[in-house]
Amino acid sequence: MRLPVKQTKELALGISQEEVIVAGVVTERQKAKDSDLSMRTLSTPSPALICPQNSHGFQNGRGSSSSSSSVTGETVAMVHSPPPTRLTHPLIRLASRQQKEQANIDRLPDHSMIQIFSFLPTNQLCRCARVCRRWYNLAWDPRLWRTIRLTGETINVDRALKVLTRRLCQDTPNVCLMLETVIVSGCRRLTDRGLYTIAQCCPELRRLEVSGCYNISNEAVFDVVSLCPNLEHLDVSGCSKVTCISLTREASIKLSPLHGKQISIRYLDMTDCFVLEDEGLHTIAAHCTQLTHLYLRRCVRITDEGLRYLMIYCTSIKELSVSDCRFVSDFGMREIAKLESRLRYLSIAHCGRITDVGIRYIAKYCSKLRYLNARGCEGITDHGVEYLAKNCTKLKSLDIGKCPLVSDTGLEFLALNCFNLKRLSLKSCESITGQGLQIVAANCFDLQMLNVQDCEVSVDALRFVKRHCKRCIIEHTNPAFF
Repeated sequence: MRLPVKQTKELALGISQEEVIVAGVVTERQKAKDSDLSMRTLSTPSPALICPQNSHGFQNGRGSSSSSSSVTGETVAMVHSPPPTRLTHPLIRLASRQQKEQANIDRLPDHSMIQIFSFLPTNQLCRCARVCRRWYNLAWDPRLWRTIRLTGETINVDRALKVLTRRLCQDTPNVCLMLETVIVSGCRRLTDRGLYTIAQCCPELRRLEVSGCYNISNEAVFDVVSLCPNLEHLDVSGCSKVTCISLTREASIKLSPLHGKQISIRYLDMTDCFVLEDEGLHTIAAHCTQLTHLYLRRCVRITDEGLRYLMIYCTSIKELSVSDCRFVSDFGMREIAKLESRLRYLSIAHCGRITDVGIRYIAKYCSKLRYLNARGCEGITDHGVEYLAKNCTKLKSLDIGKCPLVSDTGLEFLALNCFNLKRLSLKSCESITGQGLQIVAANCFDLQMLNVQDCEVSVDALRFVKRHCKRCIIEHTNPAFF
């Protein structure tokens, strides 16, 4: 009996007629599935991949992705479809399934995979979405997209934010409700356009960190503050063009005369915002009345007048830093002392105009102070340390390094009053000797860190400290002690 050519080829391949029928059914189903996938891909934005232009992407047993950037030497956000299903023959699919079962990571349940993915930065999470269909679905789980974290000087952040927010707005058009935190610190290519994208799409934003992004301006920050009413944490340190935090004019018109209270920012870091002046600080204080943490390190134009404005409006501040603000003096300390027992953390390092008078204001009214950094305040003497020790008995961390007028007498007052002291820095205190350190070690058993670099301290004194404060880490410059 002569068989048709087609059946002859099937017998030569060792495939029975039953397998041929099954393969035909599977093929028809696969075509329908691919058709459904193509329709779904048209209506569903594909994931954004943030990777360098010269990167080969994430390889999954075959060549790298054919998608690449047309811009030389930059990192951009690229769009890719979900990984397609190419295997159609049942025998080949069976072999592939057996090979896949050999991968240990694929044996993990979905909740474990999501937990692993939660530790990945945004760009790596997007790469994982390219591995297979299961990873694609897991990588875009809403629980993984409460935070976007991008770092690197070469990243085209504006475009990356635009593509990511568009993908995350899939279920709620133009609004990304799950995103609460955006961290793009050190991304120097971030501009006002990127911040405007965040402001428009992320009304539930609670935390924004753009430190070191010196291309953003006041207008972009105003947009974010005005359109994200739940924003509580804002870090614009190193953004030299930012001189103020306020609502936009349109938002101010819509709100009541008390619109300043509508800004819910509690944490504000404006370190290295060199052009911030007293008038800008006045505006910030008037609009951000709920501030509890404020850092103004190296805002060199701030004076005592700016601190006066701050204390009028922001009466709930717990942590304040005016380090390296050289125009802040004892009068500014008098204003800060109005915070009274609410103040827990104060940094006045290298404020050369502060003396014992300013320290006395703080010691008298801020009795619950836990941390004080007065390094480089050369006007502080043993009298200032005495006021501090007798009134702030719950002090846990004190830095009076480079205060040449502080001697063993001041250390004795500390040792007899501040028993909870855990960190003490005496770096470059020329008047400190081993006797003062022994008094401290004999009374402050919980001491965990002691800095006596560039101090004339004997080896015996350091060994005495080590014996009495066994958990203490001693930073020193004495080569004989080890």
